[in-house]
Amino acid sequence: MTERHTFGGTLNPITCHAWNKDRSQIAISPNNHEVHIYQRDGNDWKLVDVLNQHDLRVMGIDWAANTNRIVTCAVDRNAYVWTQSEDGKWKPTLVLLRINRAATCVKWSPFENKFAVGSAARLISVCYFESENDWWVSKHIKKPIRSTVTSIDWHPNNVLLVAGSTDYKVRVFSAFIKDIEQHPTPTAWGPKKPLGQMLAEFKNSTSGGGWVHNVSFSADGNRVCWVGHDSAINVADAGNGNSMIKYRTEYLPFLSCEWISPQSIIVAGHSCMPLIYTVDGGKITLAAKLDQSQKRETSGISAMRIFQSLDRNSRTENSDTNLESIHQNAITCICVYQGAKGNVQKVSTSGMDGQLCLWDINELCSSMKGMRI
Repeated sequence: MTERHTFGGTLNPITCHAWNKDRSQIAISPNNHEVHIYQRDGNDWKLVDVLNQHDLRVMGIDWAANTNRIVTCAVDRNAYVWTQSEDGKWKPTLVLLRINRAATCVKWSPFENKFAVGSAARLISVCYFESENDWWVSKHIKKPIRSTVTSIDWHPNNVLLVAGSTDYKVRVFSAFIKDIEQHPTPTAWGPKKPLGQMLAEFKNSTSGGGWVHNVSFSADGNRVCWVGHDSAINVADAGNGNSMIKYRTEYLPFLSCEWISPQSIIVAGHSCMPLIYTVDGGKITLAAKLDQSQKRETSGISAMRIFQSLDRNSRTENSDTNLESIHQNAITCICVYQGAKGNVQKVSTSGMDGQLCLWDINELCSSMKGMRI
C-alpha cells in the first residue's frame, strides 16, 4: 500500500523534507526560501509553522530525532539551527558557516552534537556548539575538493563523513572535533585522523561519470553507495580493500539513494519511481520496483489503443501527459520513515511534482515471492 500526500492545496515542487522522531510532523521546503512545518491529522496535514529566516531557496533540512532541533541551509550561504519554544514556535540561531557560495546540503551527526554543511564554495563546514560563546561555529574541510559538494552522510561512529561532489569524486573524510568528543577507535577506513584528513577517494568513473548526486554510508559504516548523473549505482567496500562495484542501469539519472538493509539499496530520481537494488557477490542487481502502478498492458496493445482513440476522436496527436507512475516528476529526496538504515520497513519520497509518498517495503516483499532484501 502506498500513501500519497500533498500540502497547502498547491503542487509546488518539494526540494527536500525531514521527519520528527514520531513521524507526527514533517518539515518541507516548497522550492523557495521557506520551510513549512505540518502536523499530521488523520490523512490530512495542518500547517503549524513557517520558518522564513532564509532569503533564498532552502536546499537542505534535517530534523534531529532526540534533541528535536531542525537545521536548514540555503542558497543565501546561511544555515540556521531551530529550537522549539514552550509555545510551540520555532526560534532560529544563525550558524557561522564562513562560506562565500551557496550551501547545498546539511545533515546532523548520529550523536546530534554536530552537523555538516556542503557548499558550492568547494568545502564542507563541520559545525558544533561552542558553549563559551553560546553560538554555533564551524571548521572547514577543503582539500582536495575541487567543486560543489552535492551530498554528505555520516558514519555511525559520529566522526567519519562521506561527501559527493560535481568534480566526479566521492571522498571519505575525518570530521573529528577534539573540542567536543573523544578520540574514536579505528575503523575499516583507517586509524584515527585529524579533522579534514581524507581516508579514501573514489572516481565516479574512469571516463568522468558525471556529477555525484547522493551518497550513503551502510548501517555498519564499512560500505558507501552513491549515484551520479551517469545513471549508475556504485558501492565501495572498505572491508575489502576499498574495492568498488559499478552497475550502469537503463534508467534516467538517480538523485537520491539510501541503504535499507545490509545488502539492499533504494534509489530514485528522474525516472519518477523508487527502485531496490541488491549487492551480492560483487554484483549489483535490480530486485524490485516499489511503484506497482505501472500498466500491465504490453506495448503493442497500448499503442493500438492509442491509435484507436486518435481515430475515434479525429485527433492527430496524443495530449495525455500523465506518466504511468505515482510520482509525476523527478524524485528529489528519500527519507527513512520506519526502521533504521540496516532494517528499513518504510520510506518516504518527495519530488518536483509536489507529492509526498510513503512506501511499505515489507508489504512489497510479502507480495513478491522469493524477493529478498
